[in-house]
Amino acid sequence: MEKKSSSSLLTKNKLGEIPETDRHEQHYLEVVKAFARLTYESVYLIDYTNMSFEYVSENPLFLCGLSAEDVLQLGYEFYFRHVPEKDLELLELINEAGFDFYANVPENERKLYSITYDFHLVNKDGKPILINHKLTPLFLTQDGRMWKAMCIVSLSHHQTAGNVRIYKQGFDEVWELIVGKKIWRKSAKPVLTDREIEVLRLYAQGLSINQIAEKIFVAPDTVKYYRRQIFERLEVSNIADALSHAVNSKLI
Repeated sequence: MEKKSSSSLLTKNKLGEIPETDRHEQHYLEVVKAFARLTYESVYLIDYTNMSFEYVSENPLFLCGLSAEDVLQLGYEFYFRHVPEKDLELLELINEAGFDFYANVPENERKLYSITYDFHLVNKDGKPILINHKLTPLFLTQDGRMWKAMCIVSLSHHQTAGNVRIYKQGFDEVWELIVGKKIWRKSAKPVLTDREIEVLRLYAQGLSINQIAEKIFVAPDTVKYYRRQIFERLEVSNIADALSHAVNSKLI
């Protein structure tokens, strides 16, 4: 099957020219570059005036054998070349549903929202890797449309593509996209007890079960009990996924 062209995908929020009244001097790029130097994740800046990338950080894991400059020049064409057809269709659906959701958010709250989703990227060896995108508004136009956005790219802790969720900063609600029905379902973030959070943070420090037990003055079997509770609450099966989920959901 022939892949979709760049003109047919991810254009729902394409803006065209930005009025001079919306253009103002910013030094945000230096801030973004500094942030990129401090994280193992990849950082993109998206400009919706022409659906291009304004900045791409150096991270070979997510560049499919290209340089950051190559990806910067390709813009969204990078995805049309390196994302499987099925996942391109998923990205198109996410884009449409995401901006429909966004259009119903009060303008003064739009910068509080972020969206996260997973899809496959075919690396330079031809192998698909499941990655996660976390995207949030950076600049809005005067009429409240998204002008620029920051995207953080990392390895996904899920097993399949999708897992589309929208979060609002400072709130416990989560909206999950039911892909087959193209509707958003509202739910609450998972809640961990203070002790479970403490155990998870100690795991994040690289401590073993016995070391954690000694640290919090309990038996190793009690730590194992807390770990099982964490897995059940976060709906994961191992500590690596639990840590990734907790970080992504800002639980720790």
